[in-house]
Amino acid sequence: MAYEQRDLSGSIFVNDRKEKDSHPDFNGQCMIDGKAFWVSGWKKKTGAGKTWLSLSFKPKDAAPKDAPADDGFGDDTPQSQGSAPRKAAPIDDEIPF
Repeated sequence: MAYEQRDLSGSIFVNDRKEKDSHPDFNGQCMIDGKAFWVSGWKKKTGAGKTWLSLSFKPKDAAPKDAPADDGFGDDTPQSQGSAPRKAAPIDDEIPF
């Protein structure tokens, strides 16, 4: 029987691909209100030396951070940094016939 993710549950595993300190120590997935999320976790220590786990959740259907934002023009050309946003051409509502 295949594993089926139940609502309000999830699992995280040790991140064996961690290359930098900023990368999570754990990663996994969960289901909240019927929506799938990626879970990332970092081991932290309090000032008194107690270990705790910091978690973050990201919807699985969210666009990646490095994906260009949709500017509403339908082309996938990213705008150059520092340039003003493009403006749509005015709509001519007059019909010539």
